[in-house]
Amino acid sequence: MTEETGDTSPLMTALIQFCRSRDEAAAQARKQLGVNELDAKALAYVGANPGIRPSALAQYLGVTSAGVTTMVERLVRREILRRESDQDDRRVNHIHLAVDLEKEPWSQLARFDETCRRIITSLDSQIEIDLADFLQQTTKAANEQVARVDALTDEAASAA
Repeated sequence: MTEETGDTSPLMTALIQFCRSRDEAAAQARKQLGVNELDAKALAYVGANPGIRPSALAQYLGVTSAGVTTMVERLVRREILRRESDQDDRRVNHIHLAVDLEKEPWSQLARFDETCRRIITSLDSQIEIDLADFLQQTTKAANEQVARVDALTDEAASAA
């Protein structure tokens, strides 16, 4: 049993430590860049979807249109994002990154994951497949448990 996690499984201990370290690395990067967790999530999504409309970003982030407008405006003022008007409809804006997430200092946001990718490429392919299967199974089971609890909560709220 480890003192830190109270767990007897070396794999469970390693997963807990991985999650903590990843969270700490992400928090430190966000702090250094002066962005919050939602900002960082938005930057990654805009980077993967250049020219996205604010409504699509709001839907992805699960925030209101007013919330995403405020966030985008703040990030535009800081020259992290930029807005472009649609050529056909000037009322429509498209959001783009004004920074390069692959270059310093912005690359800090993904540094932990990039390090993990490099380590994964050195693994034996069967070990990688087995670990991926394990993580997919545990993720599915955890998501199913959350859905059951959500359903029970909704049911209890409806009955009240």
